[in-house]
Amino acid sequence: MARIIVVTSGKGGVGKTTTSAAISMGLAKKGHKTVVIDFDVGLRNLDLIMGCERRVVYDIINVINGEATLHQALIKDKNCNLLSILPASQTRNKDALTQEGIGKILEELAKEFKYIVCDSPAGIEKGAHLAMYFADDAFIVTNPEVSSVRDSDRILGLLASKSRRAEQNAEPIKEYLLLSRYSQERVRSKEMLSLDDVQEILSLDLLGVIPESKSVLLASNSGIPVILDEKSDAGQAYADIVARYLGEKKPHRFIDDKKGFFRKLFGGK
Repeated sequence: MARIIVVTSGKGGVGKTTTSAAISMGLAKKGHKTVVIDFDVGLRNLDLIMGCERRVVYDIINVINGEATLHQALIKDKNCNLLSILPASQTRNKDALTQEGIGKILEELAKEFKYIVCDSPAGIEKGAHLAMYFADDAFIVTNPEVSSVRDSDRILGLLASKSRRAEQNAEPIKEYLLLSRYSQERVRSKEMLSLDDVQEILSLDLLGVIPESKSVLLASNSGIPVILDEKSDAGQAYADIVARYLGEKKPHRFIDDKKGFFRKLFGGK
């Protein structure tokens, strides 16, 4: 049975689309047939990060409106044949998304795919609500900043009260924390919250920490999910996250500040 994952947060710019691209690619590379859906109607960035923007002919709104079939709109990823992308529309309004339409698309995708990753837009408007409504699992992406964590806490409230599982009084959505753009050096200088601070506020299972890394921007500009950059810290962090989600035991990395440790060892501040 297909598992529906929503990648979400209240705040923009935290790395949701980067995470959606990396997670979906990681799941596919592990041998699971996966599809990733862009819910950000009007903006549409997922296809850029996946490097398939020139191959978009039909989008999710065309499918909802009956202007194209689902398989006409799906784009096969060029790096992994087990991964497909369903792009958003750049020219339509978010109101074109309907709960009935999304439900039918997910029902059809579930017949073919093991994992369905929903890349949510920022905020709490219609697109974000529909991205999370049908979810089984939620990846809460947050930066170690007060505003980002506060907005993520609000999203947790919506997941608990306005999802299909909540309406049906079913088992709650499984929630995971992904802490992005983390820098232990900046934590020590009190420029950002620590991992402990974030976990104390959100009380979520930590799936992984993605370190602040130039490789994320380089990968995005190249149209390649950063998880394929196996030499980068960010790529390794996302690979660990996918492995943990699939049940593998992986120690958490990119949390301790080795530079800080050696400074302390030799009497530095």
